[in-house]
Amino acid sequence: MRVLLTNDDGINAPGLAALAETVSRVADVTIVAPATEMSAVGHAITLTDPLRVSEVHKDHSLYGYAVKGTPADCVKLAYWALLNEKSRPDMLISGINLGSNTGINTIYSGTVSAATEGAILGIPSFAISLTTFTQPNFKPAADFAARFMMILRDFPLPDGVFLNINVPAIDSEQIKGIRITQQGMSKYEEKYHVREDPYDRKYYWLTGEKVNVETDLTFDDAAIRNHYISITPVHYNLTFFPLIDRLKTIDWNQKLKEL
Repeated sequence: MRVLLTNDDGINAPGLAALAETVSRVADVTIVAPATEMSAVGHAITLTDPLRVSEVHKDHSLYGYAVKGTPADCVKLAYWALLNEKSRPDMLISGINLGSNTGINTIYSGTVSAATEGAILGIPSFAISLTTFTQPNFKPAADFAARFMMILRDFPLPDGVFLNINVPAIDSEQIKGIRITQQGMSKYEEKYHVREDPYDRKYYWLTGEKVNVETDLTFDDAAIRNHYISITPVHYNLTFFPLIDRLKTIDWNQKLKEL
């Protein structure tokens, strides 16, 4: 099986290295990842600047390709330019991200957006994140990704669907199991710290924390907090179907004439 690995933490991220080391034992791995960290860039793609690619070598062998672009750029470029038709991936894994990608974070996440791009291209894809920013141990998540990949190989996903996986930052023996979840809707209470640089110029630094986090185990954050691996199926079609019929009951052309 041919597997494309990418992320948003950059090609030198330890989470990607742990994933590559584990997955390469059971699959043919190609790494195409951002040259630098691209966290929270969402599904941005590069249109007005050239995309530059360089080979990255480790231990005197090719490790992967570093792209001066976004995670979505990496997937598109790998599929359409770096890999030929015979070497295109059978699966895409994005991660292992440092920090969770749950709730509305999935909208901002470059890691999740790389998996979204994989789904757009028709590649079975999943994003995987470790839910901590401190003293990460990526091995449990990497081991899970390699095993889960083999299961997913025989479980076709619907068109346009990928999986968003979050692994609690605990030892493997402490993980209670898997929960199939939905994306949580808890929001951030955010603030901007106002600071000054050495030239007395003002700048702003965003911070915040989630509030009103769901406790029902059917939601991603709740599953993680209760030591379960959360797996959420995600579709990139953003249409809110329940509202379509209601909107059709309004004569919009007449409404506009009345204004």
